[in-house]
Amino acid sequence: MEKDREVKLTQMKEYIQGQGSSVEKYGDPTLERFLVARSMDPKKAAKMFVTWQKWRASFVPLGIIPDSEVLDELKPKKILLQGLSKTGRPVTILLARKHYPSKDQHQFKKYIVHALDKVIASGIRGKEIGNEKMIVIIDLQQINYKNVDAHGLISGFQFLQAYYPERLERLYILNMPRFFVKVWKMISYFIEKPTLDKIVIVTNDEQRQRFIVEVGKEVLPEDIGGEAKLVALQEVEAPPLEC
Repeated sequence: MEKDREVKLTQMKEYIQGQGSSVEKYGDPTLERFLVARSMDPKKAAKMFVTWQKWRASFVPLGIIPDSEVLDELKPKKILLQGLSKTGRPVTILLARKHYPSKDQHQFKKYIVHALDKVIASGIRGKEIGNEKMIVIIDLQQINYKNVDAHGLISGFQFLQAYYPERLERLYILNMPRFFVKVWKMISYFIEKPTLDKIVIVTNDEQRQRFIVEVGKEVLPEDIGGEAKLVALQEVEAPPLEC
């Protein structure tokens, strides 16, 4: 199994170089994420990696998207970064009640990348860079129709799938109101099966207790069964994400 993985990694590198790109700055763990995302197909993985390289160079030319470029999205403090789960994964919470569809879609997309980069980077604790994963919680508590942003959620999942392969450990959805069920079905149409398989919709007390145990009371806020205070994304120091 290990030998087969090494062979496919070697083939992938050859395909990447054949497309005029370089893997010099990237370790095997980074390349392997793309391999896994493309079912261990070296050719498809190489294509995905090169596309990602070009996107990253264009969309994040400085290597980071600073707070100053996404201030309007940061103000509501709608994304929390709560620390590490029991399994050592960074835990981020999206408070849907604090979100409203953005009038500036370019800034919103920058905000998605800013948040994903920071959450993933916050999980690096002396590990080999390349395989960091995160736990995402979407809390739909107290949302109304003005908070619904199907386009924004679809954009988030598309970025995650295209540019952050194998970065998601688990995604929990809490407190889904009845009116949102149809919205979620529509959004789900744009989510690939491997990602859907990582999504858990918590609908009853038993599932909620399991969710609390799996993530850990130490990092969850009190209003969803934990013991921690809310920590806004911008209040957390994290190193730049080394992709």
